[in-house]
Amino acid sequence: MRRSDNKQADPDIGVLSSRMLFRLQRELFSTLAEQGHPRLRPRHGAVLAYLNEEGSRATDLAALSGQHKQVVGTLVDELVELGYVERQPDPADRRAKLIVPTRKGLDEMARSDAIVAAIEDRYAEAVGEETYAEFKRVFRLISAQP
Repeated sequence: MRRSDNKQADPDIGVLSSRMLFRLQRELFSTLAEQGHPRLRPRHGAVLAYLNEEGSRATDLAALSGQHKQVVGTLVDELVELGYVERQPDPADRRAKLIVPTRKGLDEMARSDAIVAAIEDRYAEAVGEETYAEFKRVFRLISAQP
C-alpha cells in the first residue's frame, strides 16, 4: 500500500485536526456572513476568538492564538478598518494599548459563540453526549501538551 493510500484510509491527528478546523471555519464564517458579517475571514479568528469583551493586549492575543505579534498587529489593523475593534489606552499601563471590541465586534463575538455552540450540539447529537464530552476532554489534554 502506498503511503498516500494509507493516509487516506487512516489519516493522522494533524490531518484530522485540520479537517475539523477547516470544516468548522467554513460553517462559522459562512453563517456569520449570512448574519451580517460578510467581510470577516478565518484569519480574523486569531484575534476575535481570544478577545475579551473588556479588551485584551495584542501580546496576550498573540500568545493565546500562537501567532506572531506582527501577525496579530496586522489582523488588528484589518479589524479596526472593518469596525470590529478599536485601540484604547490600557488603564493599567498608559504606555500599552488594549484591543477593545466595538458594538459590531461584540455582536460578532456573541453570534460566533452561538454558532459554535450549535455546531457542537450537532456533533454531540451525532455521536452521543457522553462520547462527545469524552472526545473534548481528551482533545483538551492532547492540545495542552508541550
